Amino acid sequence: PLLLERGRDSPPSRVVTVSSDAHRAGRMDFEDLQADRGYSGIRAYAQSKLANILFTGELARRLSGRGVTANAVHPGGVRTGFAREDAGIVMRLGLTVGAVFMKSPEQGARTSVYAASAAELANVTGAYLAKSRRARPHQRARDDAAAARLWAVSEELVARSAG
Repeated sequence: PLLLERGRDSPPSRVVTVSSDAHRAGRMDFEDLQADRGYSGIRAYAQSKLANILFTGELARRLSGRGVTANAVHPGGVRTGFAREDAGIVMRLGLTVGAVFMKSPEQGARTSVYAASAAELANVTGAYLAKSRRARPHQRARDDAAAARLWAVSEELVARSAG
C-alpha cells in the first residue's frame, strides 16, 4: 500500500521490477509457494522470476490511468556473485566458465535504466523488456488470473507476517 500511495501521489513515476528469462522455466505452485514440501534453488529462482512478471502486470493494472507505469526487465546474464555460495560443483563450474560470455554489471543495468528513464516508455506499462526493447514473456507470465491470485496471496502473507 505504501508504494501504491507514493506512486499515485507523485506522478509521473515508474516502477521497474528485475526479472529474468528464467521465468520461462517457472511454474506458480500456489499450493506450496514457500517450498515447504521440497526446495530446489533453480525451481525457486524460476518461480520467483515468473512471480515478478505477474506482480508487475497486476501492479500495472492497479495503477492504470494514475500516471505510474510498472514494467519488468530481463538484464541478461550478468557477472555477479549470484549462486556462488549455494551452487553445487557443476553450477559453480558453469558460472565460472560462463562468466566469459556474461555482461558486466554496468551492461546488465542498461535495460533497467532504460525502463526507468526512456522518454518513449513514459506511457508504457505492464511490459517486459530485454535488451532495452519490448519482449514477449512466456504465456504463463501473461496469465491475468494467476497475477490477481498471486497479488491476493501476497497480501495475505504480508498481513500474516505483520501480525
